[in-house]
Amino acid sequence: MSKAARVTLAASVLFATGTIWGVHYMQQAERETMFKGVLRDDERRREKMRQREEELQESSRKRELYERIQRVGGAQTSQ
Repeated sequence: MSKAARVTLAASVLFATGTIWGVHYMQQAERETMFKGVLRDDERRREKMRQREEELQESSRKRELYERIQRVGGAQTSQ
């Protein structure tokens, strides 16, 4: 095997190894980025649920206050 053939083979192996390593590195980085997105979505969902719970409590509090202040329509008969 000539020296040129050995150099070409070595360069090809190094290039292939570098390419495979690079692809795996990029896949791992993309996987981590996607997982961070899932964590952000979960946090956003928890925050939204917390806000909705607060709004429900506020609405219930207001309803109680209004019902104490004024009669809420019940059975009214007009004759």
